[in-house]
Amino acid sequence: MSNFIKEFRDFALKGNLVEVAVALVLALAFTDLVKAFIADIVTPFIAAIFGKPDFSNLTFTINDSTFKYGDFINFAISFILVAIVLFLIVKGVNALRREQEKEDPEPSEVELLAEIRDGIRDLARTR
Repeated sequence: MSNFIKEFRDFALKGNLVEVAVALVLALAFTDLVKAFIADIVTPFIAAIFGKPDFSNLTFTINDSTFKYGDFINFAISFILVAIVLFLIVKGVNALRREQEKEDPEPSEVELLAEIRDGIRDLARTR
């Protein structure tokens, strides 16, 4: 039984699993943030322009079949806003990474191989 507990502990504390858990919590918080942004800022802005704060009641009927396309519009607006925000975040993170790489460039494969060669040569000389 203790082997199971050790294996489970090792699994649960792996860096990747912890990172995924943190990412999930941040994603859920981000979802609430986006929902609040849409409800409190975007929706009133849309209402000021189009006169309707919410499109969920928009429908049309063909042969006694009602099509509720308003919710789709609401979700499409939410999706587009989330996509724009995520794009801006990824773009910013990539810019920071490029700056970091300029400040601290990683050695090329040739440089690493040369270091390994020199290390082996030095090791052989000391023997």
